[in-house]
Amino acid sequence: MIHLQKEDTKLMVAVHGWSGIILGLLLYAVVVTGMVAVFAEEIGIWSAGHVETSSAFERPIDATVRELGRRTPARYHEGADLFEIGDHNLGVFFHRHETDADGDLVARGIYYQLDRDGRIASERHGTGEEVFGPRNDDALSSFLVDTHVRLHVPDPWGLILTGILGLAMLVAAVSGLLIHRHLFKDIFTLRRKANPVLVDRDRHSVAGTWSLPFAFLLAFTGSFFSFFGTIGVPIVAMAAFGGDVQALNDAVFGNPAKPDTRIVGVGNLDRITADSIRRTGEAPTFVTIENFGRADSQVTSFHPPRERGLEPQTLLYSGATGAFERVKPSIGTRPSAGGTLAAVMAPIHFGNFAGIVSKAVWFGLGFAMCYVTLTGLRLWLARRREGARSLGWLERAVTVVGFGLPFALLVSAAAFLVAMPLGGAVFWTPAAFVGACLLAILGGVVLRSNALLDAIVQSATAAIMIALPILRLATGGPGWARSIEAGQPVIVALDIAFVLAGGWMLWRLHGDRLRRAATAPALQPAE
Repeated sequence: MIHLQKEDTKLMVAVHGWSGIILGLLLYAVVVTGMVAVFAEEIGIWSAGHVETSSAFERPIDATVRELGRRTPARYHEGADLFEIGDHNLGVFFHRHETDADGDLVARGIYYQLDRDGRIASERHGTGEEVFGPRNDDALSSFLVDTHVRLHVPDPWGLILTGILGLAMLVAAVSGLLIHRHLFKDIFTLRRKANPVLVDRDRHSVAGTWSLPFAFLLAFTGSFFSFFGTIGVPIVAMAAFGGDVQALNDAVFGNPAKPDTRIVGVGNLDRITADSIRRTGEAPTFVTIENFGRADSQVTSFHPPRERGLEPQTLLYSGATGAFERVKPSIGTRPSAGGTLAAVMAPIHFGNFAGIVSKAVWFGLGFAMCYVTLTGLRLWLARRREGARSLGWLERAVTVVGFGLPFALLVSAAAFLVAMPLGGAVFWTPAAFVGACLLAILGGVVLRSNALLDAIVQSATAAIMIALPILRLATGGPGWARSIEAGQPVIVALDIAFVLAGGWMLWRLHGDRLRRAATAPALQPAE
């Protein structure tokens, strides 16, 4: 039981309410998109019809990378990044680091996109910001992740905004904890037969209390990611390295060694990737080659956490000989508590440390947080509805954002399914999202009844969810038999999930209509 003085309790209630109202809708948007972004990889497989299951690093890549190195100017051999793109194909970015006109550190080079046979499908020249971006087959998953990370606000302001929202979540979580006088009792209190406001308050309290640890984790790790690059790195670079961000990166993430500029052959990359898979039990997610083709070249392979592990795995190899050197901490040159803490931030935030199981748990907890945010806003409005009719606009805004955002995300998915076979998914995915948002806003302005707006948007959302699997098949997506045969049951699972979720929404809407009809006062005949 938490004891606070009466005045302190009033203050905490005010802080909890206003922190939610001022940034509640933006916070809701971040949590909703984050909940979806947890399954961004699976959604990318489902939407693009990717049926390949073997990693690009499990196939021969040595000859291909050597040939790319020969055709790439030596000035871009400072670094080579290797990663997967599309349906487990290989992307290679040869680059060097330089300072642009604004004084910012950038990577400039040539980005090669390869097909399954190792042939160059696309070649782009420029900085990382210029050459990287959504592809036609991953436009939807890229859009979902960028919406969550930056809300599509230009750098660095998008990251700063999401960082501020993370801090607001911490404030709401702490103040919410303090105003629960009977914390453990509230965890299990659900008065189903009370008046609707009390029922909603109980549900809000139960969902909020159970998801409180998750809220702390999300808020802390999300703020860390948002402020690390935008504020933390520049401050540390200025204080300890005279403003030299590259020197900071070399010290924190690099592999300090005595320079040796002699030109030598490259170690066999196929042996390196095979050895890294044997040592970690996982295919690399990313491979970097420093000083490609030099005697002091070093290869770093990055791997997911081991089964039942939390910290990602990083291995270091000699780039000249291909010999294994050591297990490398993600941050720094030697293991440390701070480095381990920083390394586990990403798995904790994105919930990918135990595969599909942890992702499902994170999705469920994210859904609970969305419910807490939305019901909290509605409870705050319900307590003020009688004496503040001018807040009707805020009630509509909550409906437009609360249900309009999921509606717009589903519309963008539908647009992707239609546009991807035509090659226009990069444009139409965000364009459809914006159009759906404008449609929801227009409904909020035009429709007189908030209840009608609520029902229409939710019904449209449910209908689109049910239609998505049909649309996927109609636009050439793989069927269930082919997906299962190829080892991609996630395609079937998402089809079923969309249909069940849409059906549940329609069933719940129908139940709400029946309850409203049963409680509505009967019309009395005129005397």
